[in-house]
Amino acid sequence: MSGNLNRGVGWMTCLLAMALVGCSSTKLNHVPVEDRNASGASGPSVALVVRPQPGFENAGKPGYYTVKPSDTLIRIGLETGQSPKDITRWNALENPNKIEVGQVLRVAPPVGDAQSRPVNAGNVVTTPIGNSSATAAAKPASAAASTPVLAVPKPAANGGEDELGWIWPGKGSVIAEFDEVKNKGVDISGSAGDPVVAAADGKVVYSGTGLRGYGNLIILKHNNTYLTAYAHNQSLLVKEDQTVKKGQKIAEMGSSDADRVKLHFEVRRQGKPVDPLKYMPSR
Repeated sequence: MSGNLNRGVGWMTCLLAMALVGCSSTKLNHVPVEDRNASGASGPSVALVVRPQPGFENAGKPGYYTVKPSDTLIRIGLETGQSPKDITRWNALENPNKIEVGQVLRVAPPVGDAQSRPVNAGNVVTTPIGNSSATAAAKPASAAASTPVLAVPKPAANGGEDELGWIWPGKGSVIAEFDEVKNKGVDISGSAGDPVVAAADGKVVYSGTGLRGYGNLIILKHNNTYLTAYAHNQSLLVKEDQTVKKGQKIAEMGSSDADRVKLHFEVRRQGKPVDPLKYMPSR
């Protein structure tokens, strides 16, 4: 009995071996893959096209900014010390609300771009930093004799803060001081509706709610070096492109996008947040 069983197992082993040999001689069917080459050979091909972001050739150059995730044009303007409208114009953006991560934007005025120069509200005209001279608008010779000539001060070596004559934007006390990581400005206490005033002469480059975490926000540009930001307002009283004077009421204090009524006030030097307490007069 055991002999018959062994012979059966042997025959099955031989049959299995023959089947495997037969299978090994059968060619496997593969999907043909061909490359399209310079000789013009035809066949299936897949072309991977990587589209570079606009302005990629300027990445890393001075005066240019590479868009990061969560960036908006308003935030880029605040971080670079420029007006969002100027950035839109310099880059010929059709839709300023549509920018792409990796896109490289010009954030410094082109040579000869006079429109980007801030307009001061007072009688003194501040010239762009780095310009050794300034010329007033030409006037007829007959009028020159009877019209007082306005003094045009030279930019100070410290960036012009001495000329701005800063004042406090709110009457309350400081409840949170500057911290480069946690707080990019100072928080000033107050009651809803308290006046918020311009800390220096300048031009409104932003007025709205487009920057998350700031609520109703106003950004003023004072010269080619300094911006100030006024956040969490209850209401905004000035519009973009409007010139304002130091001490002019520009908003009313509130709690928009904040846990309490307060004014969040920032001073930006060439886009970098600096401690406002180093600029404000002693109380």
